[in-house]
Amino acid sequence: MMKTFARWLRNILIFFFASTILSVVILKYIPVYITPLMLIRAVESMIDGEPPVIAHHWVPLEQISHNLPQAVMASEDNLFLKHSGFDLEQIQKAQIEAQEGKRQRGASTISQQTARNVFLWQKRSWLRKGLEAYFTFLIEMIWGKERIMEVYLNSIEMGKGIYGAHAVASINFGTTPDKLTKKQSALIAVSLPNPLKRDSAHPTSRMRKMQQTILKRMNQIDQFPPEACAR
Repeated sequence: MMKTFARWLRNILIFFFASTILSVVILKYIPVYITPLMLIRAVESMIDGEPPVIAHHWVPLEQISHNLPQAVMASEDNLFLKHSGFDLEQIQKAQIEAQEGKRQRGASTISQQTARNVFLWQKRSWLRKGLEAYFTFLIEMIWGKERIMEVYLNSIEMGKGIYGAHAVASINFGTTPDKLTKKQSALIAVSLPNPLKRDSAHPTSRMRKMQQTILKRMNQIDQFPPEACAR
């Protein structure tokens, strides 16, 4: 009985690691056209009696203004180019604040958010946290920073039914992703923590103030990618 269980467990683990590693390798080279969150939001819309909307169009990183990755790094993860997937300092701060009973804040890096968006679900649990760490490690090892940023900017939720740089540039600003300005990119970055409530097309005064903070930070961090300053 124990031998049979051990064999089944071994086979399950082999299948898990082989399938997940293979999926990460494949997605290094092909566009991510759909994510779990897109499907979840579509189902939520249908439950609410609304038609599901998924505005999404994949574009290569080269066709996205360098202002946008600069803005999301300034807002979400200013050590993106330096860490290996996890910002340990921010994680520690978040844990201390949680222990003190303060309002919980996010400490997820761009790499962690990308892993979660592409491979997992949004609801918090210890299982998801463990899998998120695993997939974050894989994409850091297999994809590298530029691919992670490319997938992030193409898959992140940027408004109701809006996913990725192409959709938000077209719908919210009437432009193409390669022409997004610093100010537009900063507003998009402001919306990312809560894109269903923060509308980058119609920013509140508070969002405008946050935009100014991000614009200042954009000039204080490393350029991404390094050749961006020549574009």
